[in-house]
Amino acid sequence: MKITRTLFIAVLLIAMAPMASAQTADEIIDTYFENTGGKANWEKITSMKSTGKASFGPQEFPFTQYMMADGRMAVTISLQGQELTPQAFDGENMWGTNFQSMQAEAQDSETSENYKKNEAKDMPDVFLNYKDKGYTVEKLEDDTIEGTEVFAIKLTKNPIMVDGKEEESVSIYYFDKENFVPIATETTINAGPQKGMTAQTVFSEYLEAGDVYMPHNITQKFNGQVGQSITVEKIEINPDIDDSIFEMPEKK
Repeated sequence: MKITRTLFIAVLLIAMAPMASAQTADEIIDTYFENTGGKANWEKITSMKSTGKASFGPQEFPFTQYMMADGRMAVTISLQGQELTPQAFDGENMWGTNFQSMQAEAQDSETSENYKKNEAKDMPDVFLNYKDKGYTVEKLEDDTIEGTEVFAIKLTKNPIMVDGKEEESVSIYYFDKENFVPIATETTINAGPQKGMTAQTVFSEYLEAGDVYMPHNITQKFNGQVGQSITVEKIEINPDIDDSIFEMPEKK
């Protein structure tokens, strides 16, 4: 059977179409940073201050989150006229307010070390220079999340310790195929009272934050049930932040 040059080219293009549309994990991540301001602008971020409102069921309260590129972090909330710090990391240790004693308390060393290995490296974005953090990525089969076609990427962080035993730290991120931004992530909780539950975080409302775009609506679900909703009203990029915010106060 004789195939003309024109027909041969057409057949070749059809055969190559699926290959051309295929995306590797790194290509998806690179496009994500390109679409949200460019990697160079992301790399300029050394501190962030986010303010907004968080809700647990019918209860809503204002919050402020402080984050530094060196891993320090603090979340403060206003509750019944008091400013509390439910979670903070001073660079070495995690601590937070005990809501029964209303005193600041250090968390256990395992929790602090786990945070230091992974989350402390994730400001301003978990995927930024992920290889330098010791993380790996793997593209999984494409999926659909609430009617939206997505790329699925498996992110494996550094192993963590749970009750003295080393365990994997794995999350699945779902990137919107149209805009190449994460719209959800899923992980299995491997410690604490919610151990074994599937935690899902849904991201939406990507808006300007300085020279980059970040999600301003975040919903956290546990086994499909909404646990917390966060509305970010403002994100300040590279503000001056008082170091004392991250330090655990002495007991009164």
